[in-house]
Amino acid sequence: MTSSQPLTQKSSGVIAPYGGHLVDLMVTTENKKVIKESANKSVECSDRNACDVELLVVGGFSPERGFMHQADYNAVVEGYRTTSGYLFGLPIVMDTDREDIEIGDQVLLTYKGQDLAVLHVEDKWEPDKVLEAKGCYGTTSLEHPAVRMIATERKRFYLGGSLEGLELPKRIFPCKTPAQLRKELPQGEDVVAFQCRNPIHRAHYELFTRALQACNVSKNAVVLVHPTCGPTQHDDIPGPIRFQTYERLAAEVNDQRIRWAYLPYAMHMAGPREALQHMIIRRNYGCTHFIIGRDMAGCKSSLTGEDFYGAYDAQNFANECASEIAMETVPSLNLVYTEEEGYVTAEHAEARGLHVKKLSGTKFRQLLRSGEEIPEWFAFRSVVEVLRST
Repeated sequence: MTSSQPLTQKSSGVIAPYGGHLVDLMVTTENKKVIKESANKSVECSDRNACDVELLVVGGFSPERGFMHQADYNAVVEGYRTTSGYLFGLPIVMDTDREDIEIGDQVLLTYKGQDLAVLHVEDKWEPDKVLEAKGCYGTTSLEHPAVRMIATERKRFYLGGSLEGLELPKRIFPCKTPAQLRKELPQGEDVVAFQCRNPIHRAHYELFTRALQACNVSKNAVVLVHPTCGPTQHDDIPGPIRFQTYERLAAEVNDQRIRWAYLPYAMHMAGPREALQHMIIRRNYGCTHFIIGRDMAGCKSSLTGEDFYGAYDAQNFANECASEIAMETVPSLNLVYTEEEGYVTAEHAEARGLHVKKLSGTKFRQLLRSGEEIPEWFAFRSVVEVLRST
C-alpha cells in the first residue's frame, strides 16, 4: 500500500490531522453576506447532506476541502483512495435532480431554514450507482441500507466542488468541531476513540474503559466516546433519544478518563469501508487509537438474516490501513457477564467454566416495552429510564 504522506508520530500536543492540516472552510463574519449573495441558485440539503457539509466545513473530512470531483469519486469507489493518494473509505458528494445546475454555478446550500454554505460547482455527472454500490458496499442488493439509500434517496446527479461555510446546522445534540475538541484533549497523551450508534450498555462501558489497560497507551490516556448522531438504519433508536441516554450516563459515571462528544455523521453500514472512514474522522478529531468491534458498521439481509460482511472484515481492513493513517487499532474485547466474576473475556469464562448470563437485543426490547425489570448487569438504570420515557 503506497502512502502520500509520512507517518505522523505524536510526541507533544495532539496528533496532527490527516494530511497534516485541519481544514476550516468557515468564512469570516464580514464576508458571509458577500459570499451568500454570490450564489445564483440554491439547493435544500437532506439530513445526510447536512452532515457531510458540516464535516467538510469543520475539517472532519480533512484533507478534503469540498465535495469530490468525479475523478476522486471514481478513485474512492474503485480503490478507497483519492487521486491525490489519500485513503478515504467512502465518496463525499452532493446530489441533486436539478438539470439547470451547471459547472460554474454558485449554489447556496440550505437546511431547515439555515444557509449552511455556498458550493462552487466544479464538476457534475450522472453516477453509475450499481458500480458505486458494488465498490463501496460489496453488494448491489437493495437489502443493504446504503445501497437502498443511493438507489432511492440520492438524486440523479452528483456535484463536486469547493465549499465556503456560512453556518453550522442547529442540532439537538451539540457537536464540537475538531478544533474545539482538540483544545480539550490532554496534550501529549493518547486518545482512544469509541464509536457507537446505539445507547451504551454495561458491556460497552466495560469494553471502552478496559481498552485503556488492554492496549499500549500513555499513562494518562483517555477514552473519547464519540457517537454518531446523524441518520442511521431505519430501526435504530433516533439520534435525539440516544443523545439523552449519553448525557444521563456521562453525568452518572463522572469518570475523568472518559470524554464525551457527538459526531454529525450519517451512517452507511459499510463494514470495512466505514471502519476506514471512521478512523480518518477520529484522527482529525485528535484520536490516536480506534476501537474496532466485531462486524463494525455491519448489517444483515432482511430476507436471509445473513451478514453482508464477515465478523472480522472491518478489523482486518482497518489493520491494513492503520499505519498509513498513523493510528492504532484496538480490537474489541469479546466480553461476557458471568455469575461468578462479572464481566470477563469469553475465553476466560470458557477456560474457568464460569456461568455466562445472556440477554439478547430482542429480549431487551421486549422487557423495555413491557415495563419488566431489566437486569443492571446488562443496562444502566439511567439509560433504561430515558428509553422508557420517550
